[in-house]
Amino acid sequence: MIVLAIDCSASLCAACVYDAASGQELGRQVLDLGKGHAEHLMSVIAEALEKSGKVYADLNRIAVSVGPGSFTGVRVGVSAARGLALALKIPAVGVTTLEALAAETAIKFPSRTVLAALDAGRGEIHAALYDDKMQLRFGPAVTTLEDITEMAVSSQAVLSGTAAGLVAGAAGKSFDLGPLGATADIATYARLGATKEPAEKPAPVYLREADAKPQAGFVLPRASP
Repeated sequence: MIVLAIDCSASLCAACVYDAASGQELGRQVLDLGKGHAEHLMSVIAEALEKSGKVYADLNRIAVSVGPGSFTGVRVGVSAARGLALALKIPAVGVTTLEALAAETAIKFPSRTVLAALDAGRGEIHAALYDDKMQLRFGPAVTTLEDITEMAVSSQAVLSGTAAGLVAGAAGKSFDLGPLGATADIATYARLGATKEPAEKPAPVYLREADAKPQAGFVLPRASP
């Protein structure tokens, strides 16, 4: 199975081509954009395909990061994955950023409980807890620093994600740490996507409403017919 993985959930615009049968990454392209994923994603995918020596017709599956993360970036990635899957008549699967971070952490700390936590601002934490067999036990959910710190201490979890330092500081103790970024390596999404059973179409994981709101007060009244 040849998998194309896409991640636009954070500042990176990333794609890679992965051979699930051999467990080998065949090619990748990663840009650290911050913004502008929509303008660059298709060229990033094209570069990854070229480096892999594959073409669209060789693909058997699309894997995409579904968040939580950037509202716009997640939407761009998921839309592209669904569009390509439809055009190529292949399945698309979603992988959350929290699952991907936890999976990377589990490689370094096997048979340990993992808490993946992202600082969402406004005193909110986006988090998910996985047990020693990488089974989801909590989340993905919005929680408070106080509540997630209590969970981390009681479960003796390994921490990963951008909120790991906040949790450790609030607990007043040290923890084993996995990756501390806002997203995982693009190959992790490909590897996880290859193992999932295709079900419903991937959809963005939005754990809170978008910051941008329609300004209804500036809407002009309709003219009378």
